[in-house]
Amino acid sequence: MVLSNAMTSHQAGLRPPPGTDRYRFELPARPDAVSRARRLTCGRLDSWAVGDETRGTAALVVSELFTNAVMHTASARIVCELRHSDTGIRIAVQDEGFEPGGPKVCETPEDENGRGLLLVAAVSTSWGSQMAAGGAGRVVWAQLPHA
Repeated sequence: MVLSNAMTSHQAGLRPPPGTDRYRFELPARPDAVSRARRLTCGRLDSWAVGDETRGTAALVVSELFTNAVMHTASARIVCELRHSDTGIRIAVQDEGFEPGGPKVCETPEDENGRGLLLVAAVSTSWGSQMAAGGAGRVVWAQLPHA
């Protein structure tokens, strides 16, 4: 399955606002790719002179979203896109195949899955998921404010 270039339906067909920096990378859907995704994210945010707190939060979000894509999908590759603008950082992670019904947040303290999305929700101003353009998997995204 080929990953779509359009990261979210919100972004599909839209150009980023002027002054928005974009960075996109693709990694194999393996557990060892999670740490590489964090390093790539931190490196890019350093080059954009993003503050330490925002950079750390973005690394956490990328780690959680990548881990979910590795553990809960039938993907061979995962794509991450970072956007930096005056309003903050937008992170979008696209997989190639998803669980029916989309990502699940834990509902009770006994739930073993979904805790990562609780973290994402707690540190993000907004987050969500939708089918990728062309039905090529799912995109989970989060918006982070500047610290």
